[in-house]
Amino acid sequence: MNAPDAPRLTALSHGGGCGCKIAPDVLARLMRDALPAGSFPDLLVGTETADDAAVYRLNDEQALIATTDFFMPIVDDPYDFGRIAATNALSDIYAMGGRPILALALVGMPINVLPHETIARVLEGGASVCAAAGIPIAGGHSIDSVEPIYGLAAMGIAHPARIKRNDAALDGDVLILGKPLGVGILSAALKQGRLEAEGYRAMIDATTRLNTPGTALAALPGVHAMTDVTGFGLLGHTLELCRGAGLHAHIRYADLPWLAGAPMLAQAGVRTGASSRNWRACQSATSLDPALPDIAQTLLCDPQTSGGLLVACAPEASGEVLATLRGAGFEAATPIGRLAAGPAGVSIA
Repeated sequence: MNAPDAPRLTALSHGGGCGCKIAPDVLARLMRDALPAGSFPDLLVGTETADDAAVYRLNDEQALIATTDFFMPIVDDPYDFGRIAATNALSDIYAMGGRPILALALVGMPINVLPHETIARVLEGGASVCAAAGIPIAGGHSIDSVEPIYGLAAMGIAHPARIKRNDAALDGDVLILGKPLGVGILSAALKQGRLEAEGYRAMIDATTRLNTPGTALAALPGVHAMTDVTGFGLLGHTLELCRGAGLHAHIRYADLPWLAGAPMLAQAGVRTGASSRNWRACQSATSLDPALPDIAQTLLCDPQTSGGLLVACAPEASGEVLATLRGAGFEAATPIGRLAAGPAGVSIA
């Protein structure tokens, strides 16, 4: 727990978790002008499709996966904050189908505001997750920051033929989601003092569960594409997959899994500012059935922190995908829709 006289971590930041991310439409405009194109034959995945990590081919048998992720506190317990941030950062390696091998810590802390033991607990939480993933934190960088920030630069390895991009889905693929949704809403409720103990436990369990099945899923020939659902919400990350593949997603709202209490809290008006930004970035390519509940837009755009894998696979592979996820402890894993020919977009009914 936080030191008794320490300020609440969430009180020191204007946002929390992946809800801190820059809105997807703004980010796209910034990257379009700021990152010049270049010819690097061994760069297998770059910035072209907003994929989860960069991938560079080392040789015919190995590709290096590199990513970084950091954010401001989503919870007040420093150890949990470190665990969530580290789990979230490593998720990008698994979402590409890789195996993490090394991490570097990224630390920004108000050094004269937070007790040093609180900061140490954040680092301990991150280290515990890396230990569970079987990798070291081999260094990093730290600064004195106005707001507390923690995350990792992570590296992984995979066979070049097993890299799972977010733009390789095929017409007819089934969409399978690995974790329940609602992290942003629960974190907003926590900040407002409205989250019950059951909801907090559910949120911590989901956000600290490593997406390790991604490595095994990449070996299945029927798995065509993967990503993880984070700050842009289910809708935003599904739309990235659709735009990359030039397909249309049909999602069944009734089949979506939710963290305990999330729909009820959304109905009571709890939400993050990021959900509105996410909707503005997605609405032109989205069709919502008028019969859906009023809270559907908020829930679909809710920013997830350390969210689940979103897998696009052939229908005949869906049973093995589900067995792989559920066998690893992801009991909420479920098919949520399908991909079909059509304009790049998402329909929810």
